[in-house]
Amino acid sequence: MMIALHKNARTTPATRAEMAASTETAATLALRFGVSEGTVYKWKGRDSFHDASHTPHKLQTTLTPAQEQIVVELRKTLLLPLDDLLAVTREFLCPQATRSGLDRCLRRHGVGNLNALRPKEPTEPHKAFKSYEPGFIHIDVKYLPQMPDETSRRYLFVAIDRATRWVFVQIKSHKTAAAARAFLNALHKACPIKMQKILTDNGKEFTDRLFASRERQATGNHEFDQLCQALNIEHRLTKPRTPRTNGMVERFNGRIADVLKTHRFTSGEDLEQTLMRYVALYNHQLPQSALKSKTPMRAMKDWYASHPHLFIKRPYDHPGCDKPNSAAQGANQQRAADRGDIEHQ
Repeated sequence: MMIALHKNARTTPATRAEMAASTETAATLALRFGVSEGTVYKWKGRDSFHDASHTPHKLQTTLTPAQEQIVVELRKTLLLPLDDLLAVTREFLCPQATRSGLDRCLRRHGVGNLNALRPKEPTEPHKAFKSYEPGFIHIDVKYLPQMPDETSRRYLFVAIDRATRWVFVQIKSHKTAAAARAFLNALHKACPIKMQKILTDNGKEFTDRLFASRERQATGNHEFDQLCQALNIEHRLTKPRTPRTNGMVERFNGRIADVLKTHRFTSGEDLEQTLMRYVALYNHQLPQSALKSKTPMRAMKDWYASHPHLFIKRPYDHPGCDKPNSAAQGANQQRAADRGDIEHQ
């Protein structure tokens, strides 16, 4: 039997039983065990030598059991806070009731938490996100850290398709309209989907809106807008100071931020190769919960199988995309894919 003894206890159940069974005098036993003679006489008159419970047999409360039941029912029915319930109790039940005593009473009967007694409002089910066909592209720019071998920081242009989560990135030395135009041109060549809409923020690399006043609309003369018009793409802009509108690409930028935090880069080339490998991994190997555990490339292939009219060429996996010398091989396979010589993987 496990016995919890106080650290200053001078007797144990064994020594108490020995005192009770001994025929020696109380003075002798007190001297032997280091206790008083009164302690010896106490244990000689008992049959049980274990510590009894210190819990009082009767609670010292000012409320009678009947009054406690009334208080509990008032709490459940009227949902009164503790102070209001105390005022009612003192006025109609017991003027001597104390706040601490009333609180202990409520806790003892399981009604101490008022929020738990309130009826729970039914939560509205989450609305399903509106489904989109491939071709709605989100574009944003992320600042990259400056490497020791670089004279200035560079910028990561990111594009992600809303339906398939397919991602395309490029690193630019400048965050200018010319850089944004070159990125869009490269995206148009690389993306197998017919791009119908593009969503960007109001950065000067994407639009000339808001240069003078908040109400000013884009003139359409911006380099990026001109290329969108030439490619028959609708260019949409987010509301000012609302980055959540472009949240899909912002979340992917968060992934890029995690990569930058968890890796140590020796040069700008090392940084660029790491980001490109991660994007290839993301597109071809990482299942997405929003895509029902499919990879972006798998989702793109499924869309191509059911809606080929949304594509300008067949999507395919790039073998050896993580190798520096695979560019020529990938280009040859692209041309073969356009002729329809490559089957789905």
